[in-house]
Amino acid sequence: MENNITTKKVTFKVFRFNSETDYLPYYDEYAFDVTSEDVVLDILNKIKWEEDGSFSYRRSCRHGICGACAMKVNGRATLACKERMFDMIDLYGNEMTLEPSSIKRAVKDLIIDKGDFWAKHEQISPYLIADIDENPDEERLVPPEKAEDILEADLCIQCGACHYSCPVVEINEEFIGPAAFVKAYRFEADVRDSKHNERFHEISKPEQGVWDCVKCMECAEACPKEINPIEKITKLHNMLFQEGIIGDNPVAERHAVGFAHSIKKHGLLDEGELVRYSEGNVGVLKHVPIALKMFKKGKIVLPWNMPKSEKLDEIQKLVKSSHNPKY
Repeated sequence: MENNITTKKVTFKVFRFNSETDYLPYYDEYAFDVTSEDVVLDILNKIKWEEDGSFSYRRSCRHGICGACAMKVNGRATLACKERMFDMIDLYGNEMTLEPSSIKRAVKDLIIDKGDFWAKHEQISPYLIADIDENPDEERLVPPEKAEDILEADLCIQCGACHYSCPVVEINEEFIGPAAFVKAYRFEADVRDSKHNERFHEISKPEQGVWDCVKCMECAEACPKEINPIEKITKLHNMLFQEGIIGDNPVAERHAVGFAHSIKKHGLLDEGELVRYSEGNVGVLKHVPIALKMFKKGKIVLPWNMPKSEKLDEIQKLVKSSHNPKY
């Protein structure tokens, strides 16, 4: 029987670090013939089994559903057991850098300390809180239509893949992170939960809360369960509006409102007015140097030159039909 397995030569630059013995991390380089059947995890195994037995990384199910082998290839969040090497070669060519999900949290090679993840998880009270009869006569059921509102957020397995793919988590130690927001949404969407007010204020804190999400979609790409954390974060935004909850620093909230205001008025986004609406006439002054550069590039226009969409009437109808916040 003819063997149809093809191979390609790839050079791997692999992150190495031992927190007990190393002052700084370094990189080892390996070159392998990669087959059309290999995934990234096969390469990690090959390094450990054939090159250096001290090389460390996490792995478990090998079915792409547990998130244990989450790492980064050329800076991109990757599930090692799921990503085919030939797909990686199509993306990056024949040279790749293998690194942990978070370099600054590295403990041993690709293994990281997830202590901050669990602290953020605990911060949002990740459990059902309700006043209940300790000896009920019947089970308190959730109506099927209300159960659908949870949007499978209850399927999150707390693997942390989305958390460490988030660029805000990487630069802001205070940011709660997408996984914790998913868990917060799971209970905010549960009709039995009664901790709404406290949890809402927790997730709307400046520098920590949902308003500091930059909508990069990296969390949705990284999630092995395809839960789509950004969808839940957007739902939390809407919940905060509907409850009329304004955080200690309302700039982010006003930014969201200003976005809708601009679309309703023009059918297009007025970048200059959005900043003024969000930060006020005084606050906008600090952005003048950037605004001048944006104006030269045609990114913003003067207020009297702001165009309007040809389908403004249809857009306004859509905004009106979907607009219900109290804020």
